[in-house]
Amino acid sequence: MFEQAMIAVQDQATFSVVRQALDEAFAPARVERFLREVAGAKLRVRQFEAVLAHGFLGAPAQTAYGKLGDADRGQIREQYLRRVEQVAPEVRQKFFRLYAGY
Repeated sequence: MFEQAMIAVQDQATFSVVRQALDEAFAPARVERFLREVAGAKLRVRQFEAVLAHGFLGAPAQTAYGKLGDADRGQIREQYLRRVEQVAPEVRQKFFRLYAGY
């Protein structure tokens, strides 16, 4: 069975700023608002850098992400995509167009 390798985070403080922004965006009470914002910008939800560049995760997350090294950025993208896939099925159905095409 596939097991993902554990990679140590290089800059824990900066990494946690971005991870906190993901926690807030994908909180059950907030996720629909986040997805509406992404839809309003005509983006696909899996376009992490575009979502970040539009400020949907907040300016502090955008700045912190820019300071991270390549390995840490990769881990953040993985976490973001994992959370995108973990959105409740009924919410995903409501925002079908954001998820379509992949």
